[in-house]
Formats: sequence, structure tokens, C-alpha cells
Amino acid sequence: MSLRVYNTLSGNKELFEPRVPGKVGMYVCGVTVYDYCHIGHARANIVFDIVYRYLKYSDYDVTYVRNYTDVDDKIINRANERGITSQQLSEEFIQAFDEDMARLGLDLPTVQPKATEHIDHIIALVERLIANGKAYASDGDVYFAVESFDSYLKLSKRNLDEMQAGARIAPGEKKRNPMDFALWKAAKPGEPSWESPWGKGRPGWHIECSAMGMEYLGESFDIHGGGKDLVFPHHENEIAQSEAATGQPFVKYWLHNGFVNVNQEKMSKSLGNFFTIRDILKTYDPEVVRFFILSAHYRSPIDFSDQNLKEARLGLSRFYEGLQAAAEVLAECPPSDVEATDGAELTAKFREAMDDDFNTAQAIGYLFEGIRTMNRLMATKKFRKKADLVASVRSLYDTFLELGKVLGMFGSEPKAWLNQQRLSALADLDITVEEIDALIAERLQARQDKDFARSDAIRDELAEKGILLLDGAGGTDWKIR
Repeated sequence: MSLRVYNTLSGNKELFEPRVPGKVGMYVCGVTVYDYCHIGHARANIVFDIVYRYLKYSDYDVTYVRNYTDVDDKIINRANERGITSQQLSEEFIQAFDEDMARLGLDLPTVQPKATEHIDHIIALVERLIANGKAYASDGDVYFAVESFDSYLKLSKRNLDEMQAGARIAPGEKKRNPMDFALWKAAKPGEPSWESPWGKGRPGWHIECSAMGMEYLGESFDIHGGGKDLVFPHHENEIAQSEAATGQPFVKYWLHNGFVNVNQEKMSKSLGNFFTIRDILKTYDPEVVRFFILSAHYRSPIDFSDQNLKEARLGLSRFYEGLQAAAEVLAECPPSDVEATDGAELTAKFREAMDDDFNTAQAIGYLFEGIRTMNRLMATKKFRKKADLVASVRSLYDTFLELGKVLGMFGSEPKAWLNQQRLSALADLDITVEEIDALIAERLQARQDKDFARSDAIRDELAEKGILLLDGAGGTDWKIR
């Protein structure tokens, strides 16, 4: 099966055929750096990290550009509130963003441009639009004339006449049509500004991404990504200004991830359900957050809640438990000449899911099937003496590690990871590690004394508190049920 992607522009899944065979140019809208990132930012960036990883896994040469918007009204206002420069504020939150993404296990993009480092490119693009009759200057501002671009709103499928009927020109704006949008804004007191043919000013939000995308990927490229909230006006305006300037298609495939709700409500500071990535990582392991996000298809809405995060932690723990068990038994079983196809079959299913518009939810479902198969094989009587079964487990184990790299998971040492998770999960239970260890020791003594009633009572007491005992050849261990 060849890769198919859902293109917002056409509203259909399409066969992925990059403009240049074997090469992919991908631009994803980054953050406006005025505050710490929230769970919605985590989802968008993890989603396109997976797209990037899977394209590379599929042997494409990928140039991935993700920008920083480091000049904007929100940045200027926040900097003025704090009595620092816009540059100081933006640099602070660029560093915070980079730290958050590193903790979430994201690969670095090929290029991470800043808008303020591309002012010359932005001005040149605005000049092209004016020369083409698609934009006009007005008292130091420059606006894009939407009525000059016949296919405006082709991405969002909105109706221009209906939108114009309800649109108004805000006080201070000097545009001809209420739907026209700013390409360049005249300088105001206390704002950062740059010299331009229209006087000192700064770029509008939309033109920044067009200029940076063209600078690193050319006037036409393969993939443009971002959150669903960016379809209009940001991506719609990017298309209009880019294609009006060049006369050719700007982007071939438009990909958008779905929204994140919090406890089935839209995330909002006013509702008190706004969570930064840093807030979340105080309680949950970064890989659990990643697993949670990838357990849903990227275009579907997901519901962020403690319950769903706990379920994600349990789900990911099942993988690490299987990997730990496999690593231990394989260490005792020397490699043999017996070949197994289990890993290849799992890889084929994984690729089938990912080729269907990066369906990580289905891919993880296939991985769950694989871990269950691996656990079943290891539970077979006299498993270590059966070379074909050992070969199958080794094949699956190696495949999990390989496919885990595509998802950005399974990279931790299983025993250490599992221990950290159970210690973390204990915070929600009315029991401590010391109390668990004491009860396990008491149970061991009861069994030695043949007091099986007490032994069973301790097991049940722990089970009621959410602790499952694991009896094995090396003694008794425990995990969160």
C-alpha cells in the first residue's frame, strides 16, 4: 500500500506523490512565543514529528521547516507589561518551547527560522504583491486585496459574500474592504519596527510564513501542516498571498490536526481548564503524554483528562512489561540460525496503518497485538528449549525497538521506566512503597508458616488498594493494577 494523506484542500485522501521523487518539503506553523506552551501545542508538534519520522522511515529525504513567530501583538503587549523588550520575551519563550519539545522526545526540524530574521524576504514578497496589483499601501500599512484573488477561501470552503456582509473595518484600519488583511503594519510608539518602502513598521502574521516557507522550500512545496484552528484565516491567507505573488500552487497537501478538549470541554483560561506542557509533565511521564496523543488519529478530536492519561500510562506500561520480559529471556537464549517472520508481519501491518493517513491509533493497535503474541509465546511451556519460539520472540522484540523509533517510544530502559511509573502512580493511592514491601515480607513469612489464609488476605488487601502482586522465580514483585 502506498502512502495516502488527507488533504484539507480537496477534502479527500490522496495518493502522496511529492513534487520531486524521493524528496519532501514540509512546513509546519510554529508557536507565537509569548507564553508557555499548552497541551494543544503538544499535540500539533507531536503529530508532525510523527509525519516527519515516518516520511524519513519511508526513505524520503525530508526538509522540515518549523518557524517561530517572534514579532506579534501578543508578544509586544506581554513584553510591555513586564517592562522588557519583545526580543527578550521571545527569546525566553523560544528557549522554553525548545525545552518542552525536547522533553516530549521530538526530533529537531531541519530549519527553525525566526520571523524577525527574515524581514528582507517579507518586504520583497510584499513588494511583489503590490507590483502584481494584489496589494496596496495605505498610510504606512499594506493590505492584501482579497477580491483580487479569485479562489480566496478555497481551503476553508467559506463564502466570501456572506463573510463580507458581517465584516467591519476596525477603528484605525485603513483598508478598502473589511476582508482585506495586513501584510505590513505601520510602526506605533513602543513597538519594534524595521525600515521599509512604506515607512517603519513590522510584518503581519500571515506573510511571515509565506516568506519563510518560500525561502527554505521554494515557491511550491509538498506539505503544509498545523492545527485545525489555522485553516482560517492563517492558512487561507497564506495561500492567497503566496499564489498571488508567484502565480503557481503554493502547497500540494494541507494537513491539519484536530482539537484537544479538556474533560470534554474546550480548553480555555476562563474555564480554568488550561494546562501547560510543564504543568502536565509534573504529573505524567513525557512518553505517556506522547502515547496518549498517538492513541487517537491525528485528525480526530481528543479529550485530555486525568483518566485518559492514566489509561495511557497503563497501556504504555504493558509494552514496557513485555519488552522487559523479552529482554530477560532473550539474554538467556543465545541467537540461533532459525529465522522467524513475526517481526516482518508486524512491520507490514504497522506500515499499512501509517500509510493510511498516518493512522497511529491503528498502528498502536497492531503493536498491542504483537505484544500479546510475544507474551503468549514466552508463556509457552519449556519456551527456552524451543528455538522457533525464541526466534519469533527475538524477531518481535527487535521490531518493537525499530518501530518504536518511528513513534518516538520504547526508547527507555524498561525496568527503570516501569519503576518510575509505579512510584508516580502511588501518589494517587493510599499506600507507600515501604508499606507494600512490609506486607510482601509479611506474606512471605505467612506462606513459610503455611498460614495461607493470611497470605491470601494480604494479597486481597493490596489488590483493594490497586496493587497487583507478581509471584515469580526471583520472588514477589508488584505493579499498579
